[in-house]
Amino acid sequence: MAWSTGPDRSAAATLDTDTGTWVAARVGGALEAVFETVAATRADTAALLARVTADGRRPTSADLAALRPGLHLRLTRQELVSGVGFVAAPGLLADVPAWLEWWQSGADGVVRPLLLDLDPGQSAYSDYTHWDWFALPRDTGRRAVAGPYVDYLCSDEYSLTLSAPVRMDGRFAGVAAADVYLRHFEAAALPLLRRLPRPAYLVNARGRVAASTDPARLAGSLVKGPDFGRLLAEAVPAGHDGLRLVPCHGVPLVLVQDAEGDGG
Repeated sequence: MAWSTGPDRSAAATLDTDTGTWVAARVGGALEAVFETVAATRADTAALLARVTADGRRPTSADLAALRPGLHLRLTRQELVSGVGFVAAPGLLADVPAWLEWWQSGADGVVRPLLLDLDPGQSAYSDYTHWDWFALPRDTGRRAVAGPYVDYLCSDEYSLTLSAPVRMDGRFAGVAAADVYLRHFEAAALPLLRRLPRPAYLVNARGRVAASTDPARLAGSLVKGPDFGRLLAEAVPAGHDGLRLVPCHGVPLVLVQDAEGDGG
C-alpha cells in the first residue's frame, strides 16, 4: 500500500488548513444537502416497512404509495435533486419480484413517476442489483455516490446517484436514493475546484471521477491508485505518489490534488 495517513503528520496538519481542505468541505456541504433528502426517504421507508410487518404481513408495491407525498416534497425543495425514491431488494415485496418507487422532476418542473417494465423476460433493466448505487450500500452498509454514468434507467442524462441502505428487521430491504444531473453538480463543484492553484478532481469510492479541472482526468473516467473506499472510511487526509487526498467531510467523495499545488 503506497499511501499513508500516519508517517507524515506535518503534511496532514498542512492539509487541514489549506485551500484544498476548504474546497473539500464546501463540496461535502453541497452533497450533504442531497444526502439529507436520501436520509428522509430512508427514514420514511423504514417506518413504513415496520408498520406493515407489525401487521403480520409482507409489504406490497401498493404500500409504497404512502411514500409519495414526501418524495414529491423533496423534489420541489432540493434544487440539485432530479429524482428520488426507494428501490426494493428483490423478494422484499409480496406481489412483484422487483420495484422502484421513483419520482422525478422534468424540465417543466412537473413531478412524474418513473414507469418501468421490470419483467425479467422483457426488460434489460429488470436486474438493477449489480449497479453501484444499489450494490455499494448493500455490500458495505454505508451510503454511496455512484457515477457519473449515463442513467438509461431514469433520464438518459449523465448523472450521479446518492444512495443509502434501508433495513427491515435487521436485514437489507433496498436503497433510498436521489439522482443529481452531472451538469448540475459540476455547476456547483467546478467553481470550487478552480480556486485551487493546480488542476484537481473528485473521485468516488470506486475511483470514478465526478468532476475535474484536470484535462487528463475527465468526468466519468476511472482513476487507478489507492483504496479510495478505505480512505473514505478512515476520513482523514492522506498522500499517494505526490498527490494529496482529502475526503469531502462525511460524503463519499475524495478531492485529489497535486501535493505541490497548495498556494493557500
